[in-house]
Amino acid sequence: MTTMYQDRALGAAVHDSATEPFFAATAAGSLQVKACGGCGKLHWYPRPLCPYCLGDTDWRSVSGKGEIYSVSVTRRAGPIPYAIAYVRLDEGITMLTNIVDCDLDALRIGQRVHVVFKPADDGAMIPMFAPDQD
Repeated sequence: MTTMYQDRALGAAVHDSATEPFFAATAAGSLQVKACGGCGKLHWYPRPLCPYCLGDTDWRSVSGKGEIYSVSVTRRAGPIPYAIAYVRLDEGITMLTNIVDCDLDALRIGQRVHVVFKPADDGAMIPMFAPDQD
């Protein structure tokens, strides 16, 4: 079976003072996550306080490379199938995301992926992941 990825409409992103640095980075083609200024640990989803030590956090660029930790192809939620996945970045944090630009039926746990950016309805660039070419 082959189910090729198809672009689908992405709802507008939430823009406020807390998310603007993230979307400015994605518009420039960079993936950023929050890091603690005290203990230095990275975390996702972004939070103003570190979930490990409650220190203040700031944005840091990451490689955007990782591997699929878990994946599911959703076929009944809409007219277009899509793959939702947890991707573990090389920096050690895990993101809930979509896998795009591939045969959705060929995805496998442990597969190497890299970040790509897809436009939302408001023009914000949303990070998703695509399989690396072997």
